[in-house]
Amino acid sequence: MPSSASPRTSTSARTRATRVVGSAAPDAVRHLLHISDVHFGPPHRPDLAEKVLEFAERHKPDVVVLSGDLTQRAKPRQFQEARKFVDRFAVPVVVVPGNHDVPLYRLLERSMRPFHAYQKHFARELEPTWRDDELLIVGINTAHGWTLKEGRVVLKRLREVVEIIGSAPAELFKVIVAHHHLTPPPRFGTQTVARNAFQAISAFSEAGVDLVLSGHQHQTYVTSSEEFYPSGRAPVIILHAGTTTSSRGRGSEVDKNTFNWITVDERSQRMSHYHWDASLSEFVEISRHWYPRRRCKPYRLFRDE
Repeated sequence: MPSSASPRTSTSARTRATRVVGSAAPDAVRHLLHISDVHFGPPHRPDLAEKVLEFAERHKPDVVVLSGDLTQRAKPRQFQEARKFVDRFAVPVVVVPGNHDVPLYRLLERSMRPFHAYQKHFARELEPTWRDDELLIVGINTAHGWTLKEGRVVLKRLREVVEIIGSAPAELFKVIVAHHHLTPPPRFGTQTVARNAFQAISAFSEAGVDLVLSGHQHQTYVTSSEEFYPSGRAPVIILHAGTTTSSRGRGSEVDKNTFNWITVDERSQRMSHYHWDASLSEFVEISRHWYPRRRCKPYRLFRDE
């Protein structure tokens, strides 16, 4: 594991660097732990944070992705606690901010320097890029200074992401991480997607993105670009995490806590939803979804493994 994964490494080094580590076998497998909406502050559940850390220690992901809402009210102390939590993982952690990481009531700070507390107390980089010889993970900050709930994909950043994806080796498994959702959640009612979601998904599909990870809705679900934005191409898989360590679950996940475990090999991507089971005092796998890699031609699952 590269030294930048060590808890002793500085905040900025761990969150902004694009890293390339040693070679892997042709059939190399990568594991990602996807958590979200940890909400350090009054809703945070430290007991579940410990269980997530135990899970990571036991299962040893190659990288952890945290898709925003580190805090409840963007307070320095909450960011400091989130930083301590992230630093306890023994592997790299890719993090983007969420709308709760922008001050709600500190109006001057919110209008002039909305990410000041995040950058001072957690990480300088808002849109990190991480890479090894099998994975490329690119962050997009969908929160902004005047966000209350809704997010946006800034078109300038979208163009940058397309360039990053386009210049990467074709064989890499390409992941986008954002906080806000780009497709409607189940039973979405009046919920809207992030601004420029259509343009983002279209660009991701054309550029060859394999997977989009997000949170925000506090509901776990998986869908694909072809269900909402059909293009005739192989689909971009879109995976959402619920709230992993807070008491703010919504919809079918009221009072529930979730995260995703993702396995990538040469031909497929598999994602499992894990829910907290208080009766067992552990996170348990409740469903598993299996898709071909986008590069598979024909686009199909090979089940002879």
